[in-house]
This record gives sequence, C-alpha cells and structure tokens, in this order.
Amino acid sequence: MPEVVPNFSNSVKLKYVKLGYQYLVNHILTFLLVPIIIGVTIEVLRIGPEELLNIRNSLHFDVLQMLCSSFLITSIATVYFMSKPRSTYLVDYSCYKPPVTCRVPFSTFMEHSRLILKDNPKSVEFQMRILERSGLGEETCLPRPIHYIPPTPTMEAARGEAEEVIFTAIDDLMNKTGLKPKDIDILIVNCSLFSPTPSLSAMVVNKYKLRSNIKSYNLSGMGCSAGLISIDLARDLLQVHPNSYALVISTEIITPNYYKGSERAMLLPNCLFRMGGAAILLSNKRRDQYRAKYRLMHVVRTHKGADDKAFKCVFEQEDPQGKVGVNLSKDLMVIAGEALKSNITTIGPLVLPASEQLLFLLTLIGRKIFNPKWKPYIPDFKQAFEHFCIHAGGRAVIDELQKNLQLTGEHVEASRMTLHRFGNTSSSSLWYEMSYIEAKGRMKRGDRVWQIAFGSGFKCNSAVWKCNRTIKTPTDGPWQDCIDNYPLHIPEIVKL
Repeated sequence: MPEVVPNFSNSVKLKYVKLGYQYLVNHILTFLLVPIIIGVTIEVLRIGPEELLNIRNSLHFDVLQMLCSSFLITSIATVYFMSKPRSTYLVDYSCYKPPVTCRVPFSTFMEHSRLILKDNPKSVEFQMRILERSGLGEETCLPRPIHYIPPTPTMEAARGEAEEVIFTAIDDLMNKTGLKPKDIDILIVNCSLFSPTPSLSAMVVNKYKLRSNIKSYNLSGMGCSAGLISIDLARDLLQVHPNSYALVISTEIITPNYYKGSERAMLLPNCLFRMGGAAILLSNKRRDQYRAKYRLMHVVRTHKGADDKAFKCVFEQEDPQGKVGVNLSKDLMVIAGEALKSNITTIGPLVLPASEQLLFLLTLIGRKIFNPKWKPYIPDFKQAFEHFCIHAGGRAVIDELQKNLQLTGEHVEASRMTLHRFGNTSSSSLWYEMSYIEAKGRMKRGDRVWQIAFGSGFKCNSAVWKCNRTIKTPTDGPWQDCIDNYPLHIPEIVKL
C-alpha cells in the first residue's frame, strides 16, 4: 500500500499559527535590524584595521567644534531627562479587615429585612432574590449601627465607622513600610457618600498630627471608581513635587447610607455594599524603586456624564416617602458597556502588542471600506496583562467584562472571590483583589496588572501597574485566615 501523506492543514493547530504571527509582528524590528547589524559587522571586518586607522586619521576635528558638539549633546540630554515624567511607585498598601462581630450571614440579613420592612413583604422577597444571585458569601460585614433594629445611622456612628476603617488601614500600612507621619507630603482621601465637616482628610491630619504644609484633598461623590481618580491625582501631584510621599485612602462609609425605604431600585445597594477600605503609599523617590511593589504605567479615565442617561444611572435621591437612597437604573449595564468600550479604545494602543493592534486596524478598515457587517475584532487583552482586577460591583459586572474581554475563569477569579468574601467595598475593592493575587503567590516580577473600575457620573477608569519584584506570599493581610479556602465554586443561585 502506498504511504499516506498526512493533511498538513489539519495537523497544524490554529493557535500555534496565531502565536507565530504574534511573535513575528511583535519582533519585526529585531528581524529587520539583526541582518543590517550583521552586514555592517562583516563589512567592518573585511576592511581591516589599517584602513580603519587611515579613515580615523583622515578626519580632522577642530577643538571648538568638539566643545560645541559636546555642549549641544549635553544640553539635549539634560532637557530630555528633565522633561521625562517622574516614575510613580507603589511602595505598599493595606486593606482593612472588619472584625468577626460585624459579620452579616444571609439569615441575619433577611431576618433584619423582615423586621424592618414588615409592612412590605414584596420588598423583602425582592431583597432575598437579589441576595441569592449576588455572588456574596456568608462572611461579608456591615458596620455595627446597621446591626441594630431599627438601624441607627447617626453622624456620630458614621464618624466612628470612618475612624475605625481609615485609621486601622493607615496603622497597618505604617507598620509595613516604616512610614512616619512627618514623612507624608500629600494626602488624598476618597469617600463618595459620606462627606462631613471637617473633612475625612482633616480627620486624618488631626489624628496623626501631620505637617501644616501637607497637600491634602478630599474627594466625594465620585462613585466606586474614585480610587483610581485618587491615584491619578496623586500621580499628577508627584510630577510637580519631587522627592515626595503620597498617602491615598479609598473607602466607602456605609452607616449613613443604609436605605430604610421600600423602593426596589434603591434597595439594591443594601444587598451589595459592605464595609471596606484601603491605604496606599505612593512615592516618586528614586531609592524606592528597589523596595516598591509596583510601578504605575498608565491611568486612563473615561467620563460619559455629558449623556443624561449615563449621568442619572446611579443617582442619589429621595423616594416618595422622603427617604434618601441611591437609585440604580436598569440601563446601568448597557451604559457601563459603552463606557468600557470608550476606555479600552483609549488604553488599547498604550498596552496592546503590535500584532493585536494590526489585526484591529485591518478589521476596522475592512468594516469601513468593504463590508460593515464584518464582525469587529476584539483585541486579546490577555496578551497585554497577566492579571485583571475588575471592580467587584456585583456578579453581573464581572460576568459582562469576562464575556466582553474574552477572559478565562482564572483571570476573573480575584474579582469573584473578593465579591464573595468582602462584598462590594466600592473604591477599595480593587486592592482586595490585588491582595488576593499576592496571597495566592501569583504576582511575579514583570507581571502587568489592569485595574478597571466603574463609578457614578458615569465613569470608567483604568490603571495599569507593572510588578517591580516577585511578591512573596504575605503572612498578613485581609486574606490571611481564609486564602486556603479559595477559589471555591459559587453557584448561580443560593437558595435561602
């Protein structure tokens, strides 16, 4: 029998063809320059040392010309290095871990809902359905005043929660880094809904007796993406204040914002939001590049507030009974998708390898010129990042981003497990996710991390970090006593 020749096209897997294409395009300059360098080297070796010496002797340099040339080169180099943006380093960060006494199991939450909303059983049933599908676990926490029946959201209680969350996170960060209060040059505190007078930033200054010339800022009303806005503000300030430390505090105070009415769209935050906060230390000092965990590469901010629908999709208001709460629109996910699309269009060229950008460009040209019905090419962001920290706003948010960005279960694991263990901690959720990746021992030197957050207004913000050194598995932190239990399977519906 004659030997059967195998079908080559069937034996080659498409993924290897794509890998070869990506390698070729991403290293095209290397492939072009290497033959040129080899050719020049061969030509120099062929000429011989005597001819090279003759060429050197034939060149006559005037001393004045040499001095002018040297001065020009030095001036250009000085201007270049002075105009180059200062690097922003993340020295370390700390996440607040609520005490066990603040834990709210499903049974406790529903029992309180039945007592508080005893005249409105449909609202109780609605909250139960939301909680069943929320992706939250049994160990999430609410502040102590919310445990009372009825809740007691007083100003004093809200200040107490703020002090507990913020001061605990700062103390832990100072112990980790050896930071002293007098070392802090810039202070930024973000908290969306609780904005007392004096401000939370003034509260920190008073507690730690910070310097009188400190640059302090207090951001409010900017939603769950305010943490990345704070990082962006800190980066800009570090560009103009050399040799400085910036302390960023991200939190959301739950006590005064617990909704006690019966409007369904305003009951959703009660089911999802939980206690949390993070303290982050940023630096532009050159010596910190060796001990810092990460270097900030990019921050991209997208604001869709010019559109009325986007502006009102997360809206604090009074219900017909005059009770204040946050109304989450049914269009929230659609608006979030549009904001994400605008954000990744901006960040894509900054982070994607050349192969992905070329495919995206060719598809875009094809859709414009040849056939508008061509399926748009979604860039493979897995080529640009090793880790993804998607704001744990809810199960639907994580599901949509996983689908739209074509991510695997492992890529969104940190987000899902953070939502399960800590709930939606607003702007600080990204740091619990980063801590999860570190606690699993997955953060290696050179790894790139993409943080994505959404906020009222409506905003989608991104930050890209590069790991400076391989992070040893920490022995402390919010995941200290439970990391071995994760990841775990989270069912679509948990029957209560």
